[in-house]
Amino acid sequence: MNITETVSALLPLLGGKENIVSAAHCATRLRLVLADDDRVQKSAIEKLDGVKGCFSNAGQIQVIFGTGLVNKVHAEFIRQTGVNESSKSEAADLAAKKLNPFQRVARLLSNIFVPIIPAIVASGLLMGLLGMVKTYGWADADSAIFIMLDMFSSAAFIILPILIGFTAAKEFGGNPYLGATLGGILTHPALTNAWGVAGGFHTMNFFGLDIAMIGYQGTVFPVLLAVWFMSMVEKRLRKVVPNALDLILTPFLTVVISGFIALLFIGPAGRVLGDGISMILSTLITHAGWFAGLLFGGLYSVIVITGIHHSFHAIEAGLLGNPNIGVNFLLPIWSMANVAQGGACLAVYFKTKDVKIKAIAVPSAFSAMLGITEAAIFGINLRFVKPFLAALAGGALGGAWVVANHVGMTAVGLTGIPGLAIVQSSAIVSYLIGLVIAFGSAFILSLLLKYKTDSE
Repeated sequence: MNITETVSALLPLLGGKENIVSAAHCATRLRLVLADDDRVQKSAIEKLDGVKGCFSNAGQIQVIFGTGLVNKVHAEFIRQTGVNESSKSEAADLAAKKLNPFQRVARLLSNIFVPIIPAIVASGLLMGLLGMVKTYGWADADSAIFIMLDMFSSAAFIILPILIGFTAAKEFGGNPYLGATLGGILTHPALTNAWGVAGGFHTMNFFGLDIAMIGYQGTVFPVLLAVWFMSMVEKRLRKVVPNALDLILTPFLTVVISGFIALLFIGPAGRVLGDGISMILSTLITHAGWFAGLLFGGLYSVIVITGIHHSFHAIEAGLLGNPNIGVNFLLPIWSMANVAQGGACLAVYFKTKDVKIKAIAVPSAFSAMLGITEAAIFGINLRFVKPFLAALAGGALGGAWVVANHVGMTAVGLTGIPGLAIVQSSAIVSYLIGLVIAFGSAFILSLLLKYKTDSE
């Protein structure tokens, strides 16, 4: 493709240079914030050379070009428009102003948990491998190396409140190091780890109140609520504390006030909230069984379109941190839905005679198999509608299968084929069968349904 010509043709379809507020890019997509989204001609944009899809999400117009190519397009776009090159975060901040309150909460939770995912994935992967080693007796579970590796695998979940405290404070506008400190208070060694409560715990008398000495290791909602409160306290203190004393008094008062409130009120309330959500989901999965998987698997891709699916990271982390659950039973369902999008997308490749659609379908389907579905959903399946419906059916069937066979994962963030790395060792075969069911059923339905498959 001629990048200069493509960008020149793209600009008028976006409403002209004067309609561009900011431009950034991720690994595959050009992310644009526009003054007036109604001036965008999406169908015309999708016909441009090199464009694999165009959609609106999270307050941004996103044009899919693919890995490597998008960098060159972005550079040429900046040159032709003359807009200041903005980072992905700056573009996201501008786009957030267009979101409704519910979408803003979802975006907030996404920004808090996405940076933490690598730590959880690393720990979850190691936990899964150690579980396999122990199950099949490949090594002595009492050996020094196994014990040390077990420490490595549980560390991220033990200090999860500290990690969340740091990223949450940044999002709430507080000092991230004070947020981490508050997370440290909630996981202090003086507090009994929730995993060891069965062995008994102490209480302390605080002005006539008996406070349970139980920590919040592995929890999510207590630290989220506590850090939000801490950030509010810190902001208000900075307005009233004299500048000369700000460095000393503000952090001191923030930690003391927030620490007391977190341990006495917010922590217990947050634990009840987190345990309540986990219990409801666990009960639903236990009693509704495969039907819950059918429902969740069928609806997940619809939720992805809204962009609020990122908020599920908080719930999944809560499931992993809950001593009564300790496994992520939602992620395998999401994985089935993602893979089904790939199956439906690949079927379009075999149905269409349009060269451009064929060129988009294969990499988009492969991307969905790896857990990245935007290209498949917005570039192919939603464009022709019926493949998207076929994918919903495939996700529902795959979701029903993994729930019926009690498939669980030990971390968050990985779906599709990469998800094999964090699937519990006892459920790998069931997970693979689920992938085949989701992908195969979506592929067959998408292939059999009648619809036009040309770029027009």
